[in-house]
Amino acid sequence: MNVQEVRRRFPILDQEVNGHPLVYLDSAATSQKPQSVIDALDDYYRRYNSNVHRGVHTLGSLATDAYEGAREKARRFIGADSVEEIVFLRGTTTAINLVAQSYGRSNVGEGDEIVITPMEHHSNIIPWQQLAKATGAELKYIPLQPDGTLSMEDVEKTITDRTKIVSVMHVSNVLGTINPIREIADCAHKHGAVMVVDGAQSVPHMKVDVKELGADFFAFSGHKMCGPTGIGVLYGRKALLNGMEPVEFGGEMIDFVDLYDATWKELPWKFEGGTPLIAGAVGLGAAIDFLEEVGLDEIEQHEKKLADYAMEQLSKIDGVTVYGPEHRAGIVTFNADDVHPHDLATVLDSEGVAVRAGHHCAQPLMKWLDVTATARASFYLYNTEADVDAFVSSLHTAKEYFGDVFS
Repeated sequence: MNVQEVRRRFPILDQEVNGHPLVYLDSAATSQKPQSVIDALDDYYRRYNSNVHRGVHTLGSLATDAYEGAREKARRFIGADSVEEIVFLRGTTTAINLVAQSYGRSNVGEGDEIVITPMEHHSNIIPWQQLAKATGAELKYIPLQPDGTLSMEDVEKTITDRTKIVSVMHVSNVLGTINPIREIADCAHKHGAVMVVDGAQSVPHMKVDVKELGADFFAFSGHKMCGPTGIGVLYGRKALLNGMEPVEFGGEMIDFVDLYDATWKELPWKFEGGTPLIAGAVGLGAAIDFLEEVGLDEIEQHEKKLADYAMEQLSKIDGVTVYGPEHRAGIVTFNADDVHPHDLATVLDSEGVAVRAGHHCAQPLMKWLDVTATARASFYLYNTEADVDAFVSSLHTAKEYFGDVFS
């Protein structure tokens, strides 16, 4: 992978921030967009902007072909069997909520169990909290190992014959932990539970095959994988989706409506009420094309090298604590002694370095780490070792700025 060539395809990276070249290390929050994605969105709005499925005119046909073509790209990208298993939604949060509200409300009852982990993003905690409260089910947590990983021994102790749903993130947005999804799914299936996977931090960075993972449901967002905001995918096994009821009702998702009843379209459209996310799907399709052109294996290896290099450099700075396992995805979360992450991120921003600071929508994990917040540098295909060097240099600047506070 020629990183410099990749960088030239991202126009936003060619700028200065606060008098310094931009070093963007916040891709776990949202990725930047290549020119090809920007062009695809522009082309849709300029040339064939129209609603889909309903019209027989030329623009409507072009828009429908692009929208459904993106669905086929998404199917292929994650290894699903059928486009009927690919539902376009606003993002990972909406997808998980759909599973909780539709599948969960119909299949979970009092005395049943829902199993998750303390490392989950809030979008993979709160829907299950609400389902447990509504149904009388018990919400259980697989404990974490000291380095922020999961042990299969703990997984097997936590999942029981009462467990109906197991929902785990593929990659932690804080620790960079890569969870053993296939092994967890096998354990869930052994006890008759379904496996839900939050793939927001994995799909952009590594090859994913939902069948190989054993996922019954799998959710991810376009904006973290070089696509636009407001578009995401829920994969669900066809047999499960067929048995689920929609949670949004209105136009587009109906088959027939009379005064007192209605019937729904077939999959996947029964879950896509209203005017769908047409431009978002077009942009997502272009992002998939781009990532496949670069190569997911190359992206994964590139990010791993950057994360390893960053951890090596951070280990040389006194007073910096890095959280998470040794083997991780391209995420490095850290704190500097007695300096609030927001203050640290502000100094780094003054040097043109963009990192995340806060609880990262993972407050239970912050509590487990015994901190209120952390700083996070996350890497993607357009980052370089020079970016890491600039990041480390800005930390030395912060160390000088805070003086004795930074041990």
